[in-house]
Amino acid sequence: MLLEKIISISGKPGLYKLVSQLKNGFIIEDVTTKKKVSIGNSSQVSLLDNIAMFTFDKEVPLFEVFENIAKNHDYKEALSHKSSEDELKEFMGASLPNYDTERVYNSDIKKLAQWYNILHKAGYITPESFVKAEPETVDGEATEEVSIEKEAPKKAPKAEKPAAPKVKASTGAKAATKSTHRKMG
Repeated sequence: MLLEKIISISGKPGLYKLVSQLKNGFIIEDVTTKKKVSIGNSSQVSLLDNIAMFTFDKEVPLFEVFENIAKNHDYKEALSHKSSEDELKEFMGASLPNYDTERVYNSDIKKLAQWYNILHKAGYITPESFVKAEPETVDGEATEEVSIEKEAPKKAPKAEKPAAPKVKASTGAKAATKSTHRKMG
């Protein structure tokens, strides 16, 4: 499962796949409708690959929780996020038995169920999705794989910040032009 390319956007329902990087943002694709749109760098984006759930002794990557849900539900759709609080807690207990009941809120469990079902509907939840890739070897030695695509979305917003003063400068130039125009007219 390529969670490193799946994102959640604050204020937008659903999940999206990063398709491409633009100068001032990204092109994204809704995982269910396949509709592509662009978003700016100011959008608050969360990579599912970087999300983990609290247990009493560690943080478990969301990928592993999805895998547990998939196995518990025979790779089929799971409980609805609109289920009762008791049903959601039971679902969470089965998916991540040692989850921290103080730090994992009901809203987190709802989002987990909703995201899992969205990914299932979009075809991301299959037995093959959770097969871990074998590390590449060179002469019998394991090599560390570096993914430029995975790191680009994390670093892009920082790299684009210097562009903001240009926008402000051009806005100021327009304002100066307007005030000059008023004096002349």
